[in-house]
Amino acid sequence: MTLGSLANGSRISSTFLLSGIPGLEHMHIWISIPLCFIYLASILGNCTIVFIIKTEPSLHEPMYLFLSMLALTDLGLSLCTLPTVLGIFLIGVRDISQDACFAQLFFIHCLSFLESSVLLSMAFDRFVAICRPLHYASILTNTVIGRIGLASLGRSVALIFPLPFMLKRFPYCGSLVLSHSYCLHQEVMKLACADIKDNSIYGMFVIVSTVGIDSLLILFSYALILRTVLSIASKAERLKALNTCVSHICAVLLFYTPMIGLSIIHRFGKQAPHLVQVIMGFVYLLFPPLMNPIIYSVKTKQIRDRVTHVFCY
Repeated sequence: MTLGSLANGSRISSTFLLSGIPGLEHMHIWISIPLCFIYLASILGNCTIVFIIKTEPSLHEPMYLFLSMLALTDLGLSLCTLPTVLGIFLIGVRDISQDACFAQLFFIHCLSFLESSVLLSMAFDRFVAICRPLHYASILTNTVIGRIGLASLGRSVALIFPLPFMLKRFPYCGSLVLSHSYCLHQEVMKLACADIKDNSIYGMFVIVSTVGIDSLLILFSYALILRTVLSIASKAERLKALNTCVSHICAVLLFYTPMIGLSIIHRFGKQAPHLVQVIMGFVYLLFPPLMNPIIYSVKTKQIRDRVTHVFCY
């Protein structure tokens, strides 16, 4: 195939095709039922967390302000994927224009890396609360928290902003079928009829400079927290200090495990079954927004009490 024919093909092929679950296309309408419940629970749960923290003055503390950032990020992730996922499973709409696809992947990746930053901020909050309790209020002021939030958002936008433009310059040919029900950079770039080396290198740089650094700093924070906790004489006090970290540790594992796994599969697991990629993709984007409100409602008494008050009174 000549370069000219590729260019002509790229002009004709202005849309991508999204995929549901391979081999279960006849079951998509039934699969849409639990998916609808997952999205409804995710949106309702995260909106509830934000509402409770906003309206309850006693929760206007650093830990809960960071939690509200996490809930807003999870809410954004749910809303980013909802139209295409339910479009496929409910009414069978698979087509997505290139511009819409590039826009979707921008928001998905931007919000994903923003969530990584928020989780790092929450680890820093736990570090200061346990290792520097006397300076907690003076270090994590509302101004500092606001600056951390803006810096996190700025980093994510700055790193992801070039991706749609880097993808838009490519011609696309072939079947143009994506493996997931939404667009991801590492998958879209493989459909290009051009050298994608620059995109691959930049994508790896973004992952290392966000998820890589954030996860290492979170591990380092918990190493310092563990050292401080082990120096506490009272066993009850040690358990009390560690218990304040359980919700955050669960959120970290819930976010980083499928994200790193999906990235490895896309880049190095070419022999992995397609179904594994699809399932990992759903776990990566659907489960953190669903589970984080549940985890924090169950493990955090103040949130649990307010949720109970909102829904039972």
